Amino acid sequence: MTNKIALVTGASKGIGLEVARQLGQHGITVLVTARTQVAANEAADELRKEGIQAIGLELEVTNSKHIEQAARFLESEYGRLDILVNNAGIWVENGDYEGDAFRATFEVNAFAPFYLTEALLPLLLKSEAGRIVNQSSALGSIHFLLNNELAQRISTPAYSASKAALNMLTAYWSQKAKGTNLKVNSVHPGLVKTRMGGNKAELTPEEGAKTAVRLALVPDEGPTGGFFYLDSMLPW
Repeated sequence: MTNKIALVTGASKGIGLEVARQLGQHGITVLVTARTQVAANEAADELRKEGIQAIGLELEVTNSKHIEQAARFLESEYGRLDILVNNAGIWVENGDYEGDAFRATFEVNAFAPFYLTEALLPLLLKSEAGRIVNQSSALGSIHFLLNNELAQRISTPAYSASKAALNMLTAYWSQKAKGTNLKVNSVHPGLVKTRMGGNKAELTPEEGAKTAVRLALVPDEGPTGGFFYLDSMLPW
């Protein structure tokens, strides 16, 4: 294929926008998705000014109608999907959130990527080299929570459990895709200077996007069913 097609969720800002930018710099057509069409269009316009082939697409990841519309659009326009980056995520706590923070966190961080990926799997399997990248976190590693002081200090039940669930889905899909060209991996972006990561974070969004982009572009002999930060494999 001379021109791959990628869809990145939560791509209007932060790490997601940088993932879309870096994939676009490889000549990939990027569907830049956001909760509103306005936000998606603004992000896509920004990338197009840089010479990137970007299309804004409204996709509130918890909205089943949006998921159906995205699948229909990809089917009609391209007939396949080469790269899916499940980047959209939230970190909310009951103290500053109106509603059930635990349930809302799972809706975005675990349920949404499940339903979106299941809807797009037929299109990914039509690709010559389909790739799914799940933007997880080291805070979703059971090993780190039991053995790392920083993880113990900053983790919260909803966020950590939702990312652990996403890691399990990575393992599940990698096994389901055995015998195909589809590769599925989880990634940890690092502590990134975004609204979620805060100003004290060490990495820029550009740096935080690198692991997801690397796994989105792994060659045929590359890994599947793994959990990575840059070139290192992380423990589940």
